[in-house]
Amino acid sequence: QVQLVESGGGLVQPGGSLRLSCAASGTIFSILNMAWYRQAPGKERELVASITNAGTTNYADSVKGRFTISRANARISVDLQMDSLKAEDTAVYYCNARSRTAQYWGKGTLVTVSS
Repeated sequence: QVQLVESGGGLVQPGGSLRLSCAASGTIFSILNMAWYRQAPGKERELVASITNAGTTNYADSVKGRFTISRANARISVDLQMDSLKAEDTAVYYCNARSRTAQYWGKGTLVTVSS
């Protein structure tokens, strides 16, 4: 089992920046990929960015050039640096980790972009 805890959400003005962090614990040796998803009110959960153990990254088109995903301490944590935030980035952001046989979710952290 892997436990994920997100932090760093909050209220930010359009054009501002925010950094989300996700700390993993448990059987972290089993983790292959980590990612950030988000879910806006009335919408389905969508992939924002992902990163493999080898450091290969993938981004949703809507955040390319604005968001950066990174991993610290090998499999222990993953961060999401969000710059040039827009109102449409408002959502609950979830940390995700995948092993060969399972995937795990954090409880989410709310990001609100508003003036």
